[in-house]
Amino acid sequence: MLRSPWFWCTPIVAALSTAAQWIQYPSNGFATMTHYTMPANFIAACGCTTESENYPTAAMSQYAFGSSTSYGPGCGRCFNLTLLNTFLSDPPFYPTETKSLIIKVTDLCPFGGAGWCSATPSKPNPAGAYINFDLVYPSSAIPDNFFPSNASLYGYTDFGVWNTSYQTVSCTEWAGYKNAAALGSVTSLGSGACCPSNPTDNSNDTCPSFSEQNGIPPDTHTNSANRRSITCLPLLSFIAGFLMAL
Repeated sequence: MLRSPWFWCTPIVAALSTAAQWIQYPSNGFATMTHYTMPANFIAACGCTTESENYPTAAMSQYAFGSSTSYGPGCGRCFNLTLLNTFLSDPPFYPTETKSLIIKVTDLCPFGGAGWCSATPSKPNPAGAYINFDLVYPSSAIPDNFFPSNASLYGYTDFGVWNTSYQTVSCTEWAGYKNAAALGSVTSLGSGACCPSNPTDNSNDTCPSFSEQNGIPPDTHTNSANRRSITCLPLLSFIAGFLMAL
């Protein structure tokens, strides 16, 4: 995603990060939903084809996604997300119409701080949810009025964060499933990408955890690359934060 990546100061930290346990979530439940903007033809963490951007896609919070970088078991999975209510607004907003959307996970929402993607197996995010779906929106694949609002009451239309319910569904229900070009991963990335058409938890059609297999990759950006600044975390600060998250 277009967020500052983790950058570890020592190999010890990288080793600790791969020892994390992932969230084992049920096939249906509750989650939060946020949204972010993805540039056209951007290749996200899973390495899915850029044609997938023409259909509803989302990033999944790190500990549910199953990897701290690149691809993980969450890649390619499809979920039916239903908007329930907002909770940061005063008063909370309960829409009078039910809005649902089937998305495909193509990206990772990194763990960090107290954000919406900060849930761990032992600690939910600030809304009490263990999963956050970060929807690619605005998007040509999603109507501009997908998120209900009441501007006359609140003075704005974008609530930012929603409570949702989710159901794991077959990707045959995803709008892009019948378009072969929207399925699979970018060929030129080879084994550096993993984006199953319809993962079922079988090892033959579900991505492994890249960070468990490879650790955290080194920072190899060139000086001329367009990137956000990265703050190197002191080792002791990281270890303290890691232990608190367990």
